[in-house]
Amino acid sequence: MNHRQRDKMRILKDSTYHSFLEIAHCHVANRNQLWPVPYRRFNHRPVADSYCEAKFPFCPAGDRDGMIPYMNNWDVLSVFRLQAPVWEFKYGSLLGKMHVMHDAIGFSSAETGKNYTMEWYELFQLGNCTFPHLRAENSAPFWCNQGAACFFEGIDDIHWSQNGTLEKIGQISGGQFNEMAKWVQDDNQTGIYYETWTVRSDPSPNSTLWFDSYDCSQFVHRTYRYLTQQGARLSSRSQTKYTKIYLYSGEPTYLGDDDSIFREPSAKPLAEEIRKFYHPFRPHQSYIDLVLSLVEAYHKVVEEKSFYLYYNFQYWHLPMKYPYVQIMYEEVPLP
Repeated sequence: MNHRQRDKMRILKDSTYHSFLEIAHCHVANRNQLWPVPYRRFNHRPVADSYCEAKFPFCPAGDRDGMIPYMNNWDVLSVFRLQAPVWEFKYGSLLGKMHVMHDAIGFSSAETGKNYTMEWYELFQLGNCTFPHLRAENSAPFWCNQGAACFFEGIDDIHWSQNGTLEKIGQISGGQFNEMAKWVQDDNQTGIYYETWTVRSDPSPNSTLWFDSYDCSQFVHRTYRYLTQQGARLSSRSQTKYTKIYLYSGEPTYLGDDDSIFREPSAKPLAEEIRKFYHPFRPHQSYIDLVLSLVEAYHKVVEEKSFYLYYNFQYWHLPMKYPYVQIMYEEVPLP
């Protein structure tokens, strides 16, 4: 095939792909899409695929069945705001200096003197929740994406206070704690997957929110709101800041799910484009491949202004806008 023939094939492929995007965009507009797209909940948590294996075990000190101990109604429990740099066990305070923080909640029983930590995080580490695996035997990208609550006895004071935050923000009764435990277990069974990105139209305070994240800090916010609804009064002497990873884009285009994209011959150009987009983010790359992949990713996101988001088990195309990607450390007041 000569250069002219290859150019014609590329133009035809691009034309088919962009026509598919235009049709999808009209489909979104006609159905009066609600923004932000609501996070999808489920009736129960599915069993994780055996292909997905965490390098570090999830919640190793927690109860195998996810049980939370029962407290006497008259007990009084202190509530603590916990925050530490992500992967502190490996990188120390490094990511904390970049304001990439992990959030949790602590409890201390006045009756028993026991302390407890409660947090929500990825079952298979952050990378697997953010990008898929491209497997030869699967036409569609393969996702190892689940997040869950972890509850265990003890609070590692040094871990939370040395490079982060360990602060008492209120207290609750044993009865309020027991009601919260029921709510946590229900929340944990219905909100099953992690979402790294928050997608907005631009960095201004009044910009449109297209997609919201679903991560450790969101779990903390939901728990605080539930506790205040049960009558708890929470307050902090310091700023309650949390890490957000933003993508900025124009109005997203709904593309479809695995069946409509990767099992439909007519959608083959789009399927190839999505797989090509995720290729630079594959795991277990050599340092040389990683450098080349970063260049490739920069070209896609910044120069071509294109990003494919997987949300609610569906694919969306984001027409990216400056400043494209930002890590922000923003204050979210206690409820």
